[in-house]
Amino acid sequence: MATSASNRGTLSRHPGRFQVTTVVSDEADTARPTRYHREQARSIITHNQSPDLHFDSSINPYRGCEHGCIYCFARPNHAYVDLSPGQDFEAEIFCKDNAAEVLRDTLRKPGYRCRPLVIGTATDPYQPVERERLITREILQVLAECRHPFSLITKSALVLRDLDLIAPMAVEGRASVAVSVTTLDNRLKNQLEPRASGGRERLKTVRELARAGVPVTVLVAPLIPFINDQELEDIVEQVAAAGARSAGYVALRLPHEVGPLWEEWLQRHYPERAERVMSALKEMHGGASYDSRWHHRQRGQGPMAELLARRFQVACQRHGLAPRESFTLDSSAFRPPGLAGQMHLWEA
Repeated sequence: MATSASNRGTLSRHPGRFQVTTVVSDEADTARPTRYHREQARSIITHNQSPDLHFDSSINPYRGCEHGCIYCFARPNHAYVDLSPGQDFEAEIFCKDNAAEVLRDTLRKPGYRCRPLVIGTATDPYQPVERERLITREILQVLAECRHPFSLITKSALVLRDLDLIAPMAVEGRASVAVSVTTLDNRLKNQLEPRASGGRERLKTVRELARAGVPVTVLVAPLIPFINDQELEDIVEQVAAAGARSAGYVALRLPHEVGPLWEEWLQRHYPERAERVMSALKEMHGGASYDSRWHHRQRGQGPMAELLARRFQVACQRHGLAPRESFTLDSSAFRPPGLAGQMHLWEA
């Protein structure tokens, strides 16, 4: 299955660091269609032990993301399947169509221990193909049936489609949503995140979620010196007015192939700022364009990093937004799949 193309985040099929084949094509990269591949997942929950993350269990219904965000830290994952972290990442999308079935099997295993699942930690669970594929919705149906707590991370207004599943769980303290708001300037949005929802749509999404009783966190991510950091205070003010309860931010990260892709993008769109932007990023990462150390990779260090942190803290305090990690979801009511008809036995 393929869709027609317009707007791509990257300019080229930048090779992955493990690439053993080279693709030669006369087709213009910007005219390249998106292709969707059926992937049979053998497992669906990913675990991590990273001390600087607020979750340890996550689900990503898709590999690759058509939103095309140039800065996406998940781009290098396509290198593991001999594809480009450049345009292949946004044009070759792998869909885990059996995700709900695998999740159901996982949750009914005797040794399964319930803890909140975060959906969309690498790629967006509500990218365009979700409208037809419904993988994320099927996952939510399983979690709602089992009363399993979850959080969603997205930059898409499509999340509102699933309010019928999210809102009842949220009212019971078992669901929350994080909405990423990178910029409210649609011109910049179209350059940074060409196929994602616009900034105003995301504010509307925050408003509708909050109105339905869903706890909403806004992620101002990534913050990029001299590109979008001037919007920091305005974004915080507007998401607070829309009903967000908490907020967090992440500074731009450039792991592996993301670095050269970013610099290529920067030279195309903001050549007059490129040197200044890269100088600020290197200052934040000890002289390199990226520092992968825990507790440093998401915020950086030095004067620029401290300034961004202080500005963000002051803005959140002014508008009454709590820190991002402030929500606690309830795991106590979880019941494995297949026990729905026996709920009275558990609750007696």
